[in-house]
Amino acid sequence: MRQEHLRNVAIIAHVDHGKTTLCDKLLRATDAFRANQEVQERILDSNDQERERGITILAKNISIEYKGIKINVIDTPGHADFGGEVERVLHMADGALLLVDAFEGPMPQTRFVLSNAISAGLSIMIVINKIDRPGARPEAAVNDVLDLMCDLGATDEQLAFSMEHVIFASGVNGYARLDPEDGNMDMYPLLDMIVDGLPAPDVDVDAPLAMQVVNVDHDNFLGRIGVGRIYSGTVHKGDKIAVVKNNGSTSTATVKTLFTFDYLGRKECTEAQAGDIAAVVGADGTDIGDVFTDPENPQHLEPLHVDPPTLSVIFEASTSPLVGREDQNNIVGARQLKERLMAEKEANITMAINELEDHSGVEVAGRGILHLTVLMESMRREGYEFQVGRPRVIYHKDENGKLLEPYEEAVVETPAEYAGKVIEQFGFVGGVMTNMETYDDRANVKFKIPTRGLMGLKTRVLNVSHGEAMMYHTFLEYGPYAGDINARKNGLMVSMSTEAAVAYALGTLQERGQLFVEPGDECYEGMIVGEQPREGEMVVNVARTKSLGNQRSSTADIAVQLTPKRTFTLEEALEYIADDELVEVTPRHIRMRKRLLTETERRKAKVRAMNAAAAANA
Repeated sequence: MRQEHLRNVAIIAHVDHGKTTLCDKLLRATDAFRANQEVQERILDSNDQERERGITILAKNISIEYKGIKINVIDTPGHADFGGEVERVLHMADGALLLVDAFEGPMPQTRFVLSNAISAGLSIMIVINKIDRPGARPEAAVNDVLDLMCDLGATDEQLAFSMEHVIFASGVNGYARLDPEDGNMDMYPLLDMIVDGLPAPDVDVDAPLAMQVVNVDHDNFLGRIGVGRIYSGTVHKGDKIAVVKNNGSTSTATVKTLFTFDYLGRKECTEAQAGDIAAVVGADGTDIGDVFTDPENPQHLEPLHVDPPTLSVIFEASTSPLVGREDQNNIVGARQLKERLMAEKEANITMAINELEDHSGVEVAGRGILHLTVLMESMRREGYEFQVGRPRVIYHKDENGKLLEPYEEAVVETPAEYAGKVIEQFGFVGGVMTNMETYDDRANVKFKIPTRGLMGLKTRVLNVSHGEAMMYHTFLEYGPYAGDINARKNGLMVSMSTEAAVAYALGTLQERGQLFVEPGDECYEGMIVGEQPREGEMVVNVARTKSLGNQRSSTADIAVQLTPKRTFTLEEALEYIADDELVEVTPRHIRMRKRLLTETERRKAKVRAMNAAAAANA
């Protein structure tokens, strides 16, 4: 039976193609806000990091009402590192709005999200966004999407549906059109197409309950909240339900509180019917994939499959000489660090978090550098000080015992004159060009590259393209181990003492390379303070002052002209360090350091490594 009063639609797209902005305009078009209410842009990006980074990190559920029909809208992340969110939430939808930039056309993440939507059997509407952008090619973008759907194995029914359901829009200006030039200036054509074109949920309200959890929310008062779609039956507040885990085990629970979604928030209710998206409180320890069903007549649903993490880092309590000196309230203990990460394990199902066997740290595995640094950034804002090592890829073995590693598909859009240099940079780190297209004076180059090779590659691509290249990547597959990959070529400047940096010393050192510190910065022995062209490390004195004589003035340092220091984001620092180095993270600073702080310790370790290698080859 069709629930004609409901529509469930997911909005999917490549990063920065305008999903969240479009959701904003749909909310405004359906009078979600008072006429005089001040509403910030991209209101769904409520997390501080989401607003600062300009990306969606977590999938959001909202609902709007149009022509008496409730439309559940799911805003999904666009960045590849949060693809696990997209894979899951598509199970709640009957259709999808595929947003594509009218200028850029389909991009790497477009392929990923579209592939998942096709596999889920969704009806896909094509929304060509940003048609007001200079150089927009809306008609060409439509053809590119349809070609991509053919490549990804879309059915004839899906292709026919998409060809008949195309909208041209400008999310930022709040209009949607059936034709790019028809002059319409509101969102109603898109809303009409959703209501009239997307299929209503085909469910049986009178059948036994079957609801699958596809997302887990957390509330300090309510605990874990299982969010998912009801496939059959009805759930009531106070009902006894069976909870079937992915491993087949079953337990019982009571629905303590029940919510459905109402515009931007959750609305408490007494019942929710098949076809709707609901949030259930009461199943302690609920996980993604859990099935809530009738204890007397349990229903079976296919388990959810999510691609495994590909990168991991080790979180350790900070051993920096400066630990705890920023603020006495900062959290620095190993026990508190472990407790915080174990709490994250409960609330964040997308990561694999486990304590090391020797209790020296906690390993956190995710889908990429950005995925991991979002957690680090949250923790430093909470007042934690800690250190992390270089991210490492997670290897697998095939049935024959051969080592497999993750590969990514990377796409670089660059001025054609820099394409050769970009290809050269990818070649240095095991990347293989799979396709190249040129239009006007731009080149679009595709590569297959080991995930290891992406470390620091974006910075080098930007350097050789004079900052004009755009690079995107998404997980492709596990493939054969690619062998050794070229490491960082430049050497380092490492501080020899624990002192504040002095202008005179830095003025001398900047002639030898690029500095990462400026006068007044607190430094310590073993801290990385700069980069130099020669391989290896150079131990330097950042606190050396000019000797004063009868003809010298103590104010002579003022005349030293220093170039601005190079600063690193968390992502850049993690990609920069080598295996024997760490990133120190505090609420105020991001520092890079050697794991062994003294030069003597590092020399001894190098000798031991050489002896061990010689013994292994003997």
